[in-house]
Amino acid sequence: MNWLTQVRWSPYIVGIGIGILSWFTFLISKKALGCSTSFVRTNTIIKKLFKGSSSSNLYYQKYEPVIDWQWMLVLGILLGSLLSSLLSGDFTWQWIPSLWSSTFGFSAVIRILAAFIGGIFLGFGARWAGGCTSGHGISGTLQLAVSSWISTIFFFIGGVITAFLIYYVIG
Repeated sequence: MNWLTQVRWSPYIVGIGIGILSWFTFLISKKALGCSTSFVRTNTIIKKLFKGSSSSNLYYQKYEPVIDWQWMLVLGILLGSLLSSLLSGDFTWQWIPSLWSSTFGFSAVIRILAAFIGGIFLGFGARWAGGCTSGHGISGTLQLAVSSWISTIFFFIGGVITAFLIYYVIG
């Protein structure tokens, strides 16, 4: 059980675990593994709290404000990450990561603004593509869906370009 206390786990073991999780997801729920719809559902829950249950927006009518298995998966990812960092002794309170501060400085405002803008692009892209990196990159490629392979290729291309722009052009 000492593998639970390691800071970095083997990507092969983690990949096998994600593959097995995908099998169980298909077996039990008859749905693909994914996370982006949970954020839409969370948005719908928050909207319902402030504006009531009726909505004329078709988008919000499509995604009911429920806490489902996918929403619990996202919560499990957050809690599992925290537990893993605590067990490995790698947990630290860190407002600005060292790579970011060495490139852009210690401004929390710039970091929050960059995260906010990046989150908007990520959310828009995930909804436009019909799924997120886990939905397309794991479940879709597992099913050999051409659209998922194309999406995943562009996820990687976009990630490489963004990292290059942030750390070599802007920084």
